[in-house]
Amino acid sequence: DEKEKFEPTVFRDTIVQGLNEAGSDLEAIAKFLDAAGSRLDYRRYADTLFDILVAGSMLAPGGTRIDDNDKTKMTNHCVFFADEDHDAIRNYAQVRIVKG
Repeated sequence: DEKEKFEPTVFRDTIVQGLNEAGSDLEAIAKFLDAAGSRLDYRRYADTLFDILVAGSMLAPGGTRIDDNDKTKMTNHCVFFADEDHDAIRNYAQVRIVKG
């Protein structure tokens, strides 16, 4: 039995690139996440996905971001960078991921 490699940084790079290409349109972000769900293993990388959608990049234990200020490893299309009002946060919370 060959086990599949666990590569959260490759997963992060793929998700961040797609989010950055989708721009600030939450509908485009949702469409990207839905399409990516058919080829990326969201269950396996659930913690990484959650970190990206909330904080914009992977988090180390203790809550610091693991991106070394490299813009290709982080996105501003996340809850932490959303406008600080109820509607903006609710819109991010309503982005749904459907595994294909």
